[in-house]
Amino acid sequence: MKIPSYPASRPLDLADKPLLDAKFSVLQPRVSEMTFAGLYLFRNAHDYLLTVAGDSLVVLGRGYSGERYCMPPLDGDVAGALEVLWDNGLDLYGADEALAERCLKQGGVAAVEDRDAFDYLYLREELATLPGNRFHKKKNRISYFAVRHDYDVAPFSEQYRAGCRNLLEVWKAMAAMEEKPSFGLEIEATAEAVEKAEQLGLEGVVVTVAGEVKAFSLGERLNSETAVCHFEKADPFMEGLSQLINREFSRLLFTDCRFMNREQDLGDAGLRSAKLSWHPIELVKKFRIRREPQQ
Repeated sequence: MKIPSYPASRPLDLADKPLLDAKFSVLQPRVSEMTFAGLYLFRNAHDYLLTVAGDSLVVLGRGYSGERYCMPPLDGDVAGALEVLWDNGLDLYGADEALAERCLKQGGVAAVEDRDAFDYLYLREELATLPGNRFHKKKNRISYFAVRHDYDVAPFSEQYRAGCRNLLEVWKAMAAMEEKPSFGLEIEATAEAVEKAEQLGLEGVVVTVAGEVKAFSLGERLNSETAVCHFEKADPFMEGLSQLINREFSRLLFTDCRFMNREQDLGDAGLRSAKLSWHPIELVKKFRIRREPQQ
């Protein structure tokens, strides 16, 4: 596949999956956005484009407020690529601590922590087994659900697609009442993930009650020891169900992985509190890096 030279760029396409999968396999990223599905499913929300800077393949994006940015170069001379990108007025988004340190050593740039974008990293085994007193409330809520509902848990497959669509209709109605554009865009991405899960290499679990899908989650491998849960939806009127689907995803999938990345909170106070309540072992820091003005 031929990628046009910078500043030419083109939209991300499903046919780019083998190419980007190969790049990520070498990179072994820790940042949740750096998977093909994670980029492709939010290509409309963030206007993701592929381009080349120097000899590096680069993804360009756009923030919810409209500003253009670049993501960490995927190959080649990373330092040289970043110089080209900064020369074109782009900020770097999604740099982890290691890349931020490299950029600061280059000089002439400023790095700012983006707390709202920090990923929540957990021990997969802890999410799967909920050991000790720290998870007592989670276990109680799951028990509350279990004694009130006759439920089944199964791997996501074609037979559950229609049920997942029906559950998403509930969430779409909720999104219509929200003023945050990111909420609606996330629902759109989830809906496409349900339709294209197999093509995108996503794996998932579903919880059914009386034959109806009441919760599902979808994710993929992020690196050799980490899985990432991209999407999780549960019937908001069933107490304890969200805790159950979280546990079952970690219990049944990616059992060879040590860690589970459950992405960022986007600055939402309620979501932040919920993610912290699962006792992350690390917040994977992300930085925005921009060129300092010339004196």
